[in-house]
Amino acid sequence: MKKSCIKVLKREGEPLRRALLEMDLLDNSARIISEGEHLYLPLTEEPQESQLMNLAGEFELTEHEFEEQKGQLRFEDLLDDIPHFELVGDIALIEDDVSEPEKVADAIMKVKKNVKTVLAAMSPVEGEFRTRRFKVVAGEDRTSTTHKEYGCKYYIDLERAYFTPRLATERSRILAQISADQTVADMFAGVGPYSIMIAKKSQDIRVIAIDKNPDAVEFLRRNVELNSTSNVEAIEGDANLEAQKFAGLADHVIMNLPHNANEFLDAAVKLCAPNATIHYYDITPEDDLFDSSLKLIEEAAKKAGRTSELVDSRVVRSYAPHQLNVCIEVRVI
Repeated sequence: MKKSCIKVLKREGEPLRRALLEMDLLDNSARIISEGEHLYLPLTEEPQESQLMNLAGEFELTEHEFEEQKGQLRFEDLLDDIPHFELVGDIALIEDDVSEPEKVADAIMKVKKNVKTVLAAMSPVEGEFRTRRFKVVAGEDRTSTTHKEYGCKYYIDLERAYFTPRLATERSRILAQISADQTVADMFAGVGPYSIMIAKKSQDIRVIAIDKNPDAVEFLRRNVELNSTSNVEAIEGDANLEAQKFAGLADHVIMNLPHNANEFLDAAVKLCAPNATIHYYDITPEDDLFDSSLKLIEEAAKKAGRTSELVDSRVVRSYAPHQLNVCIEVRVI
């Protein structure tokens, strides 16, 4: 059978395969092809441009003939439409508007043998602590799990703290920019997916991880122990206030709070050491992806008597119709 696929050098194949798995784009019903120096990774669907931008390394989007994985149960064998879902540890997340959720959940558990629970989201991300409400559709009655990502482990209760696996590749991209002797301020650290990955790179990196949600900080501290990252300082508090204690110390400031990060820009600039980089995340309309957000960052720097320069701006992923999750990286002089 002929399928869309990604052609990549064998030496770069494993990270790309993991990234495709995280985005639920790798088609496990087809056997990966090895030819010469290249691998051909079969896709479940044509990737969106934002998804392709999340894939590191050199690769080519193409087509190839694939053999079916014999004995591999497929969603097509059980359902008319392939369901969209996220995997967090051994939990699968579906939306509450899925038709026949019990049937979909049953199919997920049969095809994805590692899934022990299927949850349906009963609300959007909401409230001060950015949490969601879920109901158990199938499997074990729980909302907690341990998620593995790029060699790190994260304990998480999905109803008590926000977490998404869809930013795994983005977190890895930020990691590549950080040197062993630097200080990183993660202003909205959650359970620690940025902080812990960065801290594991080198014990000489200092990570200041802040979050206002006491449950998130509880899990963050647990994850610090789970990953042996004693160079993470887990702080429960408002980032606007905590920034006063670490003024001028950070070489990198991570602002992963889409929708509300603009409310913390003055604090982010205060955290910045000379020539520090702010990694600012936002949800923006497709007709104004970067300009308005960049202007807010420039104004905050100017207010503090500093200057700023754009390092990079990029689309991270689609968020909603005509809205995109973007990252703007600015150096504060």
